[in-house]
Amino acid sequence: MNVFFVGAGPGDPELITVKGQRLLGQADIIIYAGSLVNPALLSLAKNGAAIFNSASMTLDEVIAVMEQGVKESKLVVRLHTGDPSIYGAIQEQMDALAIKNITFEVIPGVSSFLATAAALKQEYTLPDVSQTVIITRLEGRTPVPEKEKLAKLASHEATMCIFLSVHMLDNVVKELVDGGYTYETPVAIVQKASWPDQKIFRGTLATIAQIARENSIDRTAMIVVGKVLSTDYALSRLYAPEFGHMFRQAQEAK
Repeated sequence: MNVFFVGAGPGDPELITVKGQRLLGQADIIIYAGSLVNPALLSLAKNGAAIFNSASMTLDEVIAVMEQGVKESKLVVRLHTGDPSIYGAIQEQMDALAIKNITFEVIPGVSSFLATAAALKQEYTLPDVSQTVIITRLEGRTPVPEKEKLAKLASHEATMCIFLSVHMLDNVVKELVDGGYTYETPVAIVQKASWPDQKIFRGTLATIAQIARENSIDRTAMIVVGKVLSTDYALSRLYAPEFGHMFRQAQEAK
């Protein structure tokens, strides 16, 4: 195996997986998403590794670097932010490699929506509140299927993690309210989750756009919407004393 797609994690260099760190340190060629990946991760590269910033490259140029590396029997790491399977644009790269009969492996990473939950110290799935997490984005230059428009997803009133949309926050709020959330629904924005300059902003659908404008939040931020951010919830049945399962017998109520 010569080509590895590696999830870099959300920003903190210590949140890359052990396997991803090892491959990064062994790589002869590293192609990294320069607009998003923390450059501190490149300090893990070995001396002499060739490093390419894909922010200025086309798909064909990225594939050409990989193909040449494979021909020279070099280990190639394609370093993507977060987990590469979410808005990573890796499918087109993998398909191009498959056409060329180049084998590859994908190493998962910690997504920014998970780092956001950690920053907020928040569980996304609370009993009696929400048992569903919707990962999505507002339609922009990349189209969204009609059934996945934000307003239609909002009808579920589940916990929603919205990527790549904070620069269109007024439109996000309108879509969410049109779809079913009330203006009182709590919202959190985490900018650069897990980075040293991480920032957290909280509000409601009525106030969050103004908060974002006042703090000049226009990129690299996750929007979280849902009642889990501020509500009462039922305790998990898993740890209730009267709830028995294969690892613990139920206890009688005292």
